[in-house]
Amino acid sequence: MSGSKGGSKRSSRDDDDAPELTTKSLATGQWTVGGTPVSPEEGRAAFQRAMKRGRPRSESPRTMVSLRLERDVLAALRATGRGWQTRVNALLREAVLKKRD
Repeated sequence: MSGSKGGSKRSSRDDDDAPELTTKSLATGQWTVGGTPVSPEEGRAAFQRAMKRGRPRSESPRTMVSLRLERDVLAALRATGRGWQTRVNALLREAVLKKRD
């Protein structure tokens, strides 16, 4: 399939050709955040914030459990759409609190 007209443009520079990033080059470089020049301290802080991955930690983390449900019950819960597990948690909480009273 030679001569295809679509596709991506190839860069004339391979990623392996990029110079190595060293402590010295970081110390002498210009830090910018969103295109605005900032101090090295602000740049490092922004870099550290950007490197944090995933969701923020919950103040009340949940515990993963394995639970066997009848197929029709599970299908009905899933049919309620996104967030069905949160709604199951609320239903269970309500049932537990009612039983305490």
